[in-house]
Amino acid sequence: MGRILAIDYGDRHLGLALSDPLQITAQPFGTYTLQDDEAKNRAFFQKLVEEKKIEEIVVGWPLRMDGSEGRRADVTREFSLWLEKVTGKKVIFWDERLTTQQAQRKMAGFKGSPKQKKQREDQLAAVIILEAYLDKKRHHAEHTQENN
Repeated sequence: MGRILAIDYGDRHLGLALSDPLQITAQPFGTYTLQDDEAKNRAFFQKLVEEKKIEEIVVGWPLRMDGSEGRRADVTREFSLWLEKVTGKKVIFWDERLTTQQAQRKMAGFKGSPKQKKQREDQLAAVIILEAYLDKKRHHAEHTQENN
């Protein structure tokens, strides 16, 4: 079984989280700042997928509170299609509504610069997305086993 990479996508800064190889837990994996040089971005993600043995990628899907899509969803879709193409891995969209607020609550009392706080927030949002996705996969697997 390979790892799952979760991405909290922003216009320039991406929060990253990785599952363990058994896909049980989610850990922060830092942030990545998109470069103007597309080749550098491609190399970063290809190397990450290869080195960490990633089999799936989950990208936070920025829906509006009413569930509709806006400009952010269009930009995220464009990035995700590019990511699928350069890594050869399936990208799954995951509803990310309220993940930033959850991350901010978890960070209450964090002492650090505004940049450090934003990086931590992006990572935590990716962890929250990945935890929810892993929970759903586990629940689906358990439900499937019960019905067999």
